[in-house]
Parts: sequence; C-alpha cells; structure tokens
Amino acid sequence: MTFCVESETKQTLPFDAEAVAVQVIREALAFEKCPYEVEVAVLLTDSEEIHAMNNEFRGIDRPTDVLSFPNVDYEAPADFTGIEDMAEDYFNPESGELCLGDIVINVDKVYEQASEYGHSPIREYAFLIAHSMLHLLGYDHMERREAAVMEAKQEEILKRLGITREA
Repeated sequence: MTFCVESETKQTLPFDAEAVAVQVIREALAFEKCPYEVEVAVLLTDSEEIHAMNNEFRGIDRPTDVLSFPNVDYEAPADFTGIEDMAEDYFNPESGELCLGDIVINVDKVYEQASEYGHSPIREYAFLIAHSMLHLLGYDHMERREAAVMEAKQEEILKRLGITREA
C-alpha cells in the first residue's frame, strides 16, 4: 500500500495521524475485501482551506469535516469486478496499485466534533477516515438506506480496531 499524508495546517493532532490513518485504511480495505494493493492520499487541513475546497468542488459555501475524492467508478459499492478492464484509468503503471483517491480531513472539525460528540480526537479522526474510505470504495449516504449501510460499516470497521466512542 502506498500512503501519503500531508499537512497544511498549524493545528496538530495528539497522536500519530499517519499510523492511525494506515490502520483504518487497511481495516476498511480488508472489511470490503479489496483484492488489490492501493494508493491513498490524505491531506490534513483547516476550516478555511476545506471551506474553499467544498465551495469549489461541491458548490457548498461552508467548511465541512471531510472531503473524499474517489478515483474509481464502481458498478456497485466495493464491487471490484471489471476494474482491471480500466487499468489505464485506475492503476498506477509504475507500482501496479489501485489509485483509490484522496481524503481531505479538517483538523479543526476533528477537535470540534470530538468535543461535541463526547469522544476523543483519535476516535473522531478514525471515524472520518473510515467514512471517507467507504466513499472511495463507492458508498454514499444521499438516501436513508445508503446512510444506514455506511453507518453500520463505519462502526464495524472502528469496532474491529477497538476504536470506540470511549477511546
């Protein structure tokens, strides 16, 4: 797995953000039975920068907690059938890894939402990584049923890692 974490914020996290992200990404991939080695990029930013991105890419004029930029178009969520037929679009020719996409985390929101929901920053960060990974794997939450599926998967991924609301 090729994994890149970049930070463009002065705000720091009280844990190893890269190690936690790798742990959650690996578990999400295992949970969804991804048959490939993957590339994922994570950018840590602040409310001001993610606000600009949210406005530019989604037309939503406010900061958000996480943005996902998937690279793969799935027939159904986490359905890897036929992915290899689009190798030139989805796989890095040098590494052979599936380029899943990018995750952008608002560190300001990690702290804000951890406090709001009564759990630790590490739990909020891990939740946002799991949430975004499911988006990179083709899941969405625009409809109530889709949201319920994503919520259950997010909680199971974190539960398997022992990252609970008490963590």
